[in-house]
Amino acid sequence: MKKWCVVACDQYTSEPEYWHRVEQEVGDAPSSLHLIFPEAYLGSADAPARIRRIQETMRSYLANGLLQERAGAIYVERRLGRRIRGGLMLELDLEHYDFSSTSTSLIRPTEGTMVARLAPRIEVRKGAELEVPHVLVLIDDPQRTVIEPIGAARATLRKLYESDLMFGGGHVAGFAVEGGLSERAVAALHALASPQAFAARYGVPAETPPMLFAVGDGNHSLATAKSLWDRIKSSVGMDHPSRYALVEVENIHDAALDFAPIHRLLLGVSSDVRQALAETFVDRFSCTDVPSAAEMRARVHAADASRHAAGLIGPGARFSVIEIAEPPSTLAIGTLQPFIDRFLERGGAADIDYIHGDDVLERLAMKHGSIGVHFAAMSKTDLLRMVVREGPLPRKTFSMGEADEKRYYLEARRIRTADDAAATP
Repeated sequence: MKKWCVVACDQYTSEPEYWHRVEQEVGDAPSSLHLIFPEAYLGSADAPARIRRIQETMRSYLANGLLQERAGAIYVERRLGRRIRGGLMLELDLEHYDFSSTSTSLIRPTEGTMVARLAPRIEVRKGAELEVPHVLVLIDDPQRTVIEPIGAARATLRKLYESDLMFGGGHVAGFAVEGGLSERAVAALHALASPQAFAARYGVPAETPPMLFAVGDGNHSLATAKSLWDRIKSSVGMDHPSRYALVEVENIHDAALDFAPIHRLLLGVSSDVRQALAETFVDRFSCTDVPSAAEMRARVHAADASRHAAGLIGPGARFSVIEIAEPPSTLAIGTLQPFIDRFLERGGAADIDYIHGDDVLERLAMKHGSIGVHFAAMSKTDLLRMVVREGPLPRKTFSMGEADEKRYYLEARRIRTADDAAATP
């Protein structure tokens, strides 16, 4: 099982050496590694061959009876050091999901979706027999009515799997949710989705369409499932398994659920970022060099709320704290991402990557031609209220934990039928 479970494919995208370690650890053993496309390899020349291997492996695993089939929800318990995080594996109906910036659907994105990033994911999914999910979806359940009662009954549940997770991922176990526990969880979800309860929770007009599920991690994976479903549903019918997507639902009030920032790494930098910032924000901009990464982080985290602050790393071992007065957005990332986009469009840098972990950013940003942009973490208590009131946040605003706390692939779900070969787009 430890070789079967690998971390979400969108982690360690600037560290292919991590994925080389995974490959060495797994070898030829059955593994979800053979069912996914790590994004560190998305631009590789062998992408079409890799996709064919993924789809062939799915068919092989199914033919060999490697996977055990069951119906019903699963309670997932993830141990991360001394913390225990509870989740509930559910199928969500993609007919109730809209990932546009104006979404008012029952299932909504928390961050902007980069449509250009969906194409390679669609290529993998459209010929796939299975989905192996890393999507984490949030509910706002301050009274802990949905997931926590199942966790409290853990000792009575039938265990389905248990394993350590490789490379610092902790431990995971899954339990069948059946009978009265399942029915009570469904009833509690319906109560959370009540328009009256929703309006009272967020202080919005009674006629505001409720949001029950907010996509916290895996926005692009769920958007891929939705895009493909919209493309094929007229030919396969509304009862097709691709109408649904398997996700893990977590309560944003779970004390073991931490939020971490997602930093920016600019690659192939050819212009002075600090000068470009000064020209953009003029007298609202200030930049202070500091002697260390530790002091940079401390100053960014302690910055006055009326000014947006971020850290700059590079060229080389240069550390700066930048501040912008009268910011145009609620969050620092909302203020700086449009600048970063324009900087890239004008050729100031060749590419951008999204980095989890302060230490990783600092190490990568000090390489030649790179600049790191360090952000403080947002408060998770503000997230869903902002999504309800302002819509999706800027893309890659936050992370639900550091990279090794992400969801590891474990469960799978069929998304094709025996009659799908002719209907595949």
